[in-house]
Formats: sequence, structure tokens, C-alpha cells
Amino acid sequence: MSKIDRVAANRATFERLCDAEPVFVDLGPAIEHLPGMSRETILTSGPALPFAEYEGGQRDAIIGAAQFEGLATDREEAVAKLEAGELRVGGCHDCNAVGSLAGVYTASMPVFAVRNETGGNLGFCNFYEGTNPRRLNYGVYDEGVKERLLYVQDVVAPVIAEAVRRAGGIRLKPLMQRALHMGDELHSRNTAAALLFLREIALDVIDMAGEDSAAVKQAIEALTADHYFFLRLSMAAAKATADAAHGIEGSSVVTAMGFSCREFAIRVSGLGDRWFTGPHAEVQAKLFEGHDESEITWMGGESPIVETIGLGGFAQAAAFALQRYQGGSAEAMVERNLELYEITVGENTHYHIPYLGYRGSPTGIDVFRVLDTGVLPAMDIGVAGRDGGQIGAGIVRAPRECFERAAEAWRTRYGAP
Repeated sequence: MSKIDRVAANRATFERLCDAEPVFVDLGPAIEHLPGMSRETILTSGPALPFAEYEGGQRDAIIGAAQFEGLATDREEAVAKLEAGELRVGGCHDCNAVGSLAGVYTASMPVFAVRNETGGNLGFCNFYEGTNPRRLNYGVYDEGVKERLLYVQDVVAPVIAEAVRRAGGIRLKPLMQRALHMGDELHSRNTAAALLFLREIALDVIDMAGEDSAAVKQAIEALTADHYFFLRLSMAAAKATADAAHGIEGSSVVTAMGFSCREFAIRVSGLGDRWFTGPHAEVQAKLFEGHDESEITWMGGESPIVETIGLGGFAQAAAFALQRYQGGSAEAMVERNLELYEITVGENTHYHIPYLGYRGSPTGIDVFRVLDTGVLPAMDIGVAGRDGGQIGAGIVRAPRECFERAAEAWRTRYGAP
């Protein structure tokens, strides 16, 4: 394949990343929405591994998920069933979904369903567990975690689901565009987006108040408790967007990034569903009080799907308030944001960064540009602790090895770029 063909393929991929129209259409149990989901399936982040290879918090999250779903009465039974293959561990991406941190899904857990109206495809993400740093997706399972998961499943999710249905769906791109102009980058900061979303469903929620005012009040509290509720919607929107750009013959553009407890991985539009893996990168983090760097651990994460569509770390210059949360400086954010234009196909036609003169965010990570420039994709992430729970937030860079392996596979398939 000639160079001009790759350029054209990359341009087509970029256009699909920009032209997607994600709409939040439904919210309900994973088993009712996810293709390939079953009662005995537990989904987790990163390329799927044999259960024996999961370790630390990601392994604990999988075991806890089995207990929560009632697939095992205790930890020992869960481990025995997982080791025997009676319970199946799968990758979130294989079910058109993405997972935050350990990313665990079980059949009964509520998931956001987002349809890309341009391409007709769906993307999914599970529900935010709440403000407590001890969460199942951070490798913790106990009675408190179980109670909060059931609270979300039985109280909060049904109210939001009904409001969205009454509204006839919520168009997410306009909210995400405006949130960028109000200080969000749609990964580690979603404050404005959450409030804009609440405004969209406010009238329908008010109508519901007469039917069950206590549940409505609790749902509003969950929506406004902290900055993270909308992240799961931005992840589902990004998944629906990125999947529409996947599978373009000849493209060398990244359409997914994520990691497990073992490795970091990327997928490339023109290289099928193969994952190209590498080691974990070092993280630059600001830790919560009482924690130190020796506690930092990896237990998975697929929230970098938002970076693949030009948000998160690729829109840091829109979110200077992150300095207080994850460290760094405004100057560093701008410098980092500007260098990412060197590794992308173009400037997003819908997501703009006010500080940069409303320049479109850098979008469409090209494997070969990463290798040519030496600039590695930057991602905003939450930081997990070895004993479970979130202990801070920071920035990571994708490892170069992933891009080297993807480039080699591209050359094998298509010839010299």
C-alpha cells in the first residue's frame, strides 16, 4: 500500500472520530445490553488474560464481582469457580464496552448505552460507584462496597434511566463541547459536564418527584456529589466514537488504549482486533494525604479511550483546575497539549480549547508519528493503591513499545509506509 493510501485512510479515520454523534439512549442491566454477556461472565479492563494471570487489585475486583453477583458465597468459592472455568473472565472491549480502572462488569450492573447516530453503533460503560475511595473498580469488596453498588443499581440508576427515556435520549456531544469551554477535559475533570447533564434531565426529574421524591433526591445527590459522574458517559461516548473509526483498511490511527494489571495496550484501526502491548509507564501523580509513591499500583483501566478521540490529556489546556487535583502547572499543561499535535492526524472539528484560541484538540493518534517524533500520548488517570482504593491522580505516557509493535505489524500487512 502506498503512502498516499495510508494518508487517505488516516484522514478517513480522523473524519469518523470527528463526525460521530453520541447520544445517551438507555440505562439498564449489562446482560440486557452487552453483546456476548452472560450471567457467568465478568468483564474487566485490558486485553483478556487467563484468570491465573490477574494479580493485585484487578484480581481482587474480579473475585469481588463474582461475590456481588451471587455467583459465589465467599472469596474462596469465587476463586475456585474462576480457576475451574465455571465463571468466565472477558475483556470489556469484546462486548463493546469500556471499564474504569479494574473495570469489572457483572450481569446485573447498570450500564450506560450510547449510540453513535452517525455510524449506528453502540458503546457502553458501567455506572460510577460514588465518592467513597473504596470502590470495586479500585480492587475493594466488602459490605460497604456491596451496599453502595446496590444503592446505585436499585435507587439511582432507575431514576436516571427513566428521565433519559422521557427525554427521548440525551445528545452528549453538545454537552461535551460546552464543558470544554467551562474548564473540563472530560477525563479527570467532568464538573461542568455533570451539571450540564443534570440541566438536560431536570424537567423530567422534576416531573418524577411527585412519584418518588426520595429516590429523585438521592439520584440528584449522586449526580452532583463530586466531579466523576459524567466520566462514565464520556467514556461510553468515546467508545461509540472510536469504534466507528475502527476497521479502516490501511489506517495507522489508534482507536483504543487501555491497560490491565500486567501491561499497557493499544489497538489500531487498520490492524483488526489485535492488541499491541508494552510495559506500564511511570506515573507523575499527586497523592492524597497519607499516601506515598511506594503504594502506587496498576490494576487496569480503559478510560484513556477518551484520549483516543481528542479529550482528556489531549485537551489539558482546557482544564487548568486540574493543577490542584493531579499536580503540575498551567504552563506544563499547555506545553504538553501543544506537543500532542505532532502525533495526531488533525485538529478536532467539534472539540475546541479556548486557551489555544479555540483550536481543535489534537485528534487521531498516528502510530508512525509517535515513533518519528518520540512524543508519547499523555493520559490523565486516577491512581490506585496496592491495598485498594484511589490514592491520587496524575498523568501517564503510553509506552513506546506498543507503537513499535503496531508499526511492525502494519509494515508486515501493508508494506513500507
